[in-house]
Amino acid sequence: MRIFPRCLAFAGILLFFTQVTAAQQLPPPAQLTLRRAVELALRNSRDLELARLHASLVSQTVSVDRSRFLPNFYTGTGAEYSSGFPLAPGGGVPSLFQLSYNQTIYNPLAKGQLRADELRAKEQSASLDAVRDAVMVRTANAYLELTNVRHSLDLLRKERDHAQKITELTRDRVTAGYELPREQTISELSAARIEQRIAHDEGREDALESQLRDMLGLLPDQPLETIAEDLPPAAERPVNELVAQALQFSAELRHAETERLAKQEILKGTRGNRWPTVDLVGNYSVLSNTNNFSTYFKKFTRNNVNVGVQITIPIFAAQTNAAISLAQEDANAAAVEARNKRSQVELQVRSQAHLVRELELGRDVARLDLKLAQENLQVLQAQFDQGRTTRQELERAHLEENDKWLAFFDADLLRQQASLALLQSTGQVSSILK
Repeated sequence: MRIFPRCLAFAGILLFFTQVTAAQQLPPPAQLTLRRAVELALRNSRDLELARLHASLVSQTVSVDRSRFLPNFYTGTGAEYSSGFPLAPGGGVPSLFQLSYNQTIYNPLAKGQLRADELRAKEQSASLDAVRDAVMVRTANAYLELTNVRHSLDLLRKERDHAQKITELTRDRVTAGYELPREQTISELSAARIEQRIAHDEGREDALESQLRDMLGLLPDQPLETIAEDLPPAAERPVNELVAQALQFSAELRHAETERLAKQEILKGTRGNRWPTVDLVGNYSVLSNTNNFSTYFKKFTRNNVNVGVQITIPIFAAQTNAAISLAQEDANAAAVEARNKRSQVELQVRSQAHLVRELELGRDVARLDLKLAQENLQVLQAQFDQGRTTRQELERAHLEENDKWLAFFDADLLRQQASLALLQSTGQVSSILK
């Protein structure tokens, strides 16, 4: 009887955690907006979590480098047997207990490595913004493309219906002797091409849905309803201003500059390695009388303390000269890499700015082309109502309108993707998508 209340309490706790887990895995709203998709992606991004771990790893590396310049205490004991001169393994004096102290006071090479890692840690923390922007852009691209593919599929399925009607009408006219068999083959070819594109877009839709569910942390069977959205237009700015902003916010350029400075610090420390190094050392030990230690020395003191400064003066160190040459070449390569990265960023932003302008004009052309096809359809519809044109011509006009819609959707998607790339390069993604 006592077990029953415990089982009941356990079942209640299990039910509570099941409800909490289910609440965390609830499907997204009926219509998933672009803003909501970005929020979920940032919350569940493995890339962002990995970037945080990398930043923490570099920070811990700095702590390890700095620990050399802080007090370090070591202690230990052991047991040994000796025969002959009383020495412990390794050449030390036999002792029951030993406490040693070590702290680096002056070491240019270690100090240069510490400063280099401090620069890298600072840059790694700042690079989290770049990873966040990349996650936002990747999510927005997948969301916009999925919306475009779904609209294209709706139009293609309507286009398939029109193509089937044209094929039937053409077959009847060929049978009646009003059309050549070639016309039937042309209509069947058009219908086959539509089926091929539908199959392609259905595969692309499935891939994008799987990608988005993975990025948003959703279950494989959760619904994913998107809505057609347009990115808020960014303020038009001169190309030179966009280039200047990209040079300021570019994560790749910042990383290259950090590496250049870090290699300079290492070079400076390697050159300083020609000078003496200073370490503060100390030792306290309780000596052992192993193997009649006292008989070898007239004055045997069990408790011993040694404190001092250890100075190492390099007289001739071939390794130091080789290390300096290596560090110099490494620093030169880092400087060239930084200059190259600066040029690449500038050229990339200029190309992106011109591409966005070109695609905006291309979208306008596609919009006007669509408008013309719609007006042509209206004219043919009026003529068909008056009996002045055939059903076949009207269906072909519907096909042409659908094709123009597809071209407009594709042009609009390319424009939005190019805009996202430019916004990412200039560090403006957060202000647009948040």
